Amino acid sequence: MSSIHDASFLPTVLIVDDTPQNIAFMAGLLKERYRTRIATNGERALQAAAMLPPPDLILLDIMMPDMDGFEVCRRLKATPALQQIPVIFLTAKTDAEAEQKGLDCGAVDYITKPISPPIALARVRNHLALKAAADQLRDQNLRLEAEVAQRTRQIQQTQDVTIMAMASLAEARDNETGNHIRRTQHYVRLLAQALQTHPRFSGFLSDEVIDLLFKSAPLHDIGKVGIPDAILLKPGKLTPEEFEIMKTHTTLGRDAITRAEQLMDEPSTFLHLACEIAYSHQEKWDGSGYPQGLAGEAIPVSARLMALADVYDALISRRVYKPPFPHEEAVHIVRQGSGSHFDPDIVAAFLAIHESFRQVARQFADDHGKDRHPD
Repeated sequence: MSSIHDASFLPTVLIVDDTPQNIAFMAGLLKERYRTRIATNGERALQAAAMLPPPDLILLDIMMPDMDGFEVCRRLKATPALQQIPVIFLTAKTDAEAEQKGLDCGAVDYITKPISPPIALARVRNHLALKAAADQLRDQNLRLEAEVAQRTRQIQQTQDVTIMAMASLAEARDNETGNHIRRTQHYVRLLAQALQTHPRFSGFLSDEVIDLLFKSAPLHDIGKVGIPDAILLKPGKLTPEEFEIMKTHTTLGRDAITRAEQLMDEPSTFLHLACEIAYSHQEKWDGSGYPQGLAGEAIPVSARLMALADVYDALISRRVYKPPFPHEEAVHIVRQGSGSHFDPDIVAAFLAIHESFRQVARQFADDHGKDRHPD
């Protein structure tokens, strides 16, 4: 059985000095308690410190040719893999200015020659104990950070799956929509990214908000769960009365998300954006939309982005009342809606990236494209 005095368990101390007598003295003093590594100048000290496993502590002379101890210490502290190794200066320089300089460049202690063996051993022991405790705490923090990161990923994945499951409830009741929720969330993200540096939108469209928009977009039609089948699945044109009922899906969606948000201990940006999108994505720039008849800047940015994404996807998809339109025709219709249906700047962003919309439509085509125009 190995004992605590086995070499594999002993800390390693790097002794750096250009005088053989000093090296022999310190090596003899430490040999019963520690493994030692020797370097006779600054360059070799840096090489020895970089050897694996790295030393646990460095005893460093100051007055050496070519590179003095101060410069060696500065280079050690500038190297991420080595900067945690404690450095103790062993030197004949006894002035306070030199001691201050040594501590300022990163040393943990400063011992003047001639060396007192009990003092040197005590300080080496104490600083190794401090390093061991710091290493243990750092390792524990890294493990905790990794565990928190893993659990955060699991929570995010659970949230994403739950969101898609909720959105699919509405989608499953409307057999025309297919991959509509997947396509529209990608459209929204493309538009938001294209507008991220625009003066009107840059203050709102941070990377975090864009990520939340992508996640909340699938809930835009969640209120359709509350629309009667006779209206939602009607194969023909809705009557004015039926259309009024259909329009309530915006309010139903808002109310459902608001109730969920009220269960939270603190406000949720994600649910707030989802609520905006569900309630206001049918509003139009000129105020002719529903449910509130909002116009212009009164319409939340999130809803304005979804409005264009939703209409484009409806245009290129088959509906009971129309065939799927070609991409070029959908682009033309969206362009015509600038300033009436849609925010003109959002339309401009769409026109600049519309080929990316086409690629998303192809990637998430319904049933191999049978319900989407095969352009």
